[in-house]
Amino acid sequence: MQASTTTPDAATPAAISLRQAFWYWLKLGFISFGGPAGQIAIMHEDLVERRRWISEGRFLHALNYCMVLPGPEAQQLATYIGWLMHRTWGGVIAGGLFVLPSLLILMLLSWIYMRFGEVPAVAGVLYGIKPAVTAIVMSAAWRIGSRALKNSWLWAIAAASFVAIFALELPFPVIVLAAALIGYAGGRFAPARFASGGGHGASKTGFGPALLDDHTPTPPHAIFTWKRFWLVLAVFLAIWGLALGALAWRYGWQGTLTQMGWFFTKAALMTFGGAYAVLPYVNQGAVAHYHWLSAPQMIDGLALGETTPGPLIMVVAFVGFVGGWTQAVFGADAAVASAVVAATVVTFFTFLPSFLFILLGGPFVESTHGNLKFTAPLTAITAAVVGVIVNLAVFFAYHVLWPAGLQGRLEWPSALIGLAAAVALFRFKAGVIPVILACGTAGLALVFLRGMA
Repeated sequence: MQASTTTPDAATPAAISLRQAFWYWLKLGFISFGGPAGQIAIMHEDLVERRRWISEGRFLHALNYCMVLPGPEAQQLATYIGWLMHRTWGGVIAGGLFVLPSLLILMLLSWIYMRFGEVPAVAGVLYGIKPAVTAIVMSAAWRIGSRALKNSWLWAIAAASFVAIFALELPFPVIVLAAALIGYAGGRFAPARFASGGGHGASKTGFGPALLDDHTPTPPHAIFTWKRFWLVLAVFLAIWGLALGALAWRYGWQGTLTQMGWFFTKAALMTFGGAYAVLPYVNQGAVAHYHWLSAPQMIDGLALGETTPGPLIMVVAFVGFVGGWTQAVFGADAAVASAVVAATVVTFFTFLPSFLFILLGGPFVESTHGNLKFTAPLTAITAAVVGVIVNLAVFFAYHVLWPAGLQGRLEWPSALIGLAAAVALFRFKAGVIPVILACGTAGLALVFLRGMA
């Protein structure tokens, strides 16, 4: 009889301690470039293929869940896997470390921007990056639209949302609510038009047994109970209420930090479709209503956000940093302290709901996956998001190409850089980071040549 042998890939990996998981999630926070698609690919390669902490089936099941939630899906996926492996603290550590390195890096870049932004070299780099960001936003609209707009009904929703925000200037939450109602009605009366595409189907590729395999029983802490549901909800509401209440007590309801906490709580609930979907809402509030920063600064912030690891929605930390700096929350002599605290406040209130959705809804929402009653409104919202993102690209293009308004001259160098970025993204499928680096270098070279002229 032939002796049986067990290859390393056939053996179930050794159990992972919370300490071991901590160091992995910290590393991931520093290398999670490439937007949600790149971040999800990194986690799949690490956690499914190499380390085998979780099976492909369970990984994709978790991803499908996170895709229907508001908020950054890659950060929520990390939170979900951390929670599934190591209970509540595992989720908090995984989701927190996914964000923390990005926050620290972005605060450093924001300080350089506010302190040295007028230096010709820095201004030149930003001059080149701004048109690249416009092309990147258009690329995002194309990617989302190509997946989401599967029929004429969804195209009509996207077009209507563009008109609503561009021409009628309706608030983003109103557009989301209208799209959800249309999707709910469509799911009942025209279900074939609002069936989700299911773009994250299971793969047949096997990588060996995993710690959390397809047939591993659901851990006790992940089984839904009403007692746990109400306990988790009460804890999160208490954390949110105490944090916002403390800001209101110390600075008043109209204080900058209090208003940031309240505004970004609402923004966090509007992030269906990813960061590009909520940016128009942030732009409406932070730029047009509160005047925490200017439109050109908002574009600069998105450019910086594209160059840092972590979720793109971290651009809100830049908004908070600049707002705290310009509003001088702690006085004119403490601009840096004001900026750092404001960026921290904004990040806290933006990401708190993401943890709530995972820890509260994980056991419950999973059971609704594939139920058209729940997915049809989300399909319609995603279609509306495409129109909103196109509006954002138009907004950026206007301020980049005609900085003095339509009555001023067209910035031909910006137009050429933006066109080159669009060709690289659409025709050659170049990555975001190489495009930004190339365009920033072009802007720096342009400033250098102008200085020699």
